[in-house]
Amino acid sequence: MKLRLLCLLVSCCLIPLAGADTVYRSVDAQGNVIFTDNPERGEPVEVAPLTVVPSRTLAPAPAASPAPAPRRPATGSLASPFMPYSTFRIMNPRDAMTLSQARSQNLTVELAIEPGLREDHRVRLLVDGQLSQSAMHTRAFIVPRLAPGQRTLQAELLDGAGQVRHRSPPITVSVQARGD
Repeated sequence: MKLRLLCLLVSCCLIPLAGADTVYRSVDAQGNVIFTDNPERGEPVEVAPLTVVPSRTLAPAPAASPAPAPRRPATGSLASPFMPYSTFRIMNPRDAMTLSQARSQNLTVELAIEPGLREDHRVRLLVDGQLSQSAMHTRAFIVPRLAPGQRTLQAELLDGAGQVRHRSPPITVSVQARGD
């Protein structure tokens, strides 16, 4: 019993160390990029920390009452009139920002939205005028693998019916080519 407990304790202590190794990048004979923990044939890669987007917690359902109250349209429902946002813009990255190739691999795009995003509203992201991220109820997007060069980012706010109600001012970022 003590041996099992000791093995379990040692295993729990070693688990966090498993993810602490350096990641190496190499290219095989066919030109495929390989990521590994083997340093023999690769160059170290700096791995950016993961972006964590917190989930919304749902409030518990209210206890059933004997006589339900008359239903009114909820705030943010389709029956509510559209209320404009005082702020709808891309907050990060900043306009005219230069990004390294490594930083552009998983670029976080953050929006400033005031007042807060209504429950029935969604936001989508365009890169160079093309849909990059489908409409979601979020203020942050992850854009994978931006190609080198000048890139234009713009966000669109859609109402509950899917109609575009706001467009952020476009921002331009410069993605450096490898070796620039």
